[in-house]
Amino acid sequence: EVQLVESGGGLVQPGGSLRLSCAASGFTFSSVAMSWVRQAPGKGLEWVSIINSGGITTNYADSVKGRFTTSRDNAKNTLYLQMNSLKPEDTAVYYCAMGNVRGQGTQVTVSS
Repeated sequence: EVQLVESGGGLVQPGGSLRLSCAASGFTFSSVAMSWVRQAPGKGLEWVSIINSGGITTNYADSVKGRFTTSRDNAKNTLYLQMNSLKPEDTAVYYCAMGNVRGQGTQVTVSS
């Protein structure tokens, strides 16, 4: 069974940082690209980033480019999202995704 479990969310002030983690199981993690998506209150899903299976190639939405960094540790079956210079508009539930499969999400709230 494919399982994706996100963690690391919380409340942070504007300009602050958070690091999200996603523990993956039930599939060959090192063989697949992984994504982060988010859903702000009252809005649809927004794609945030993608990283290839080897962790070499990444791509980001314009809204987070230069502030967020995605990485992975294939030995630990874990995906990461380092979020810096956070803005109130980054407030959302963040999900890691493998294809159309998502975890339960972790809440990120950016507020003073």
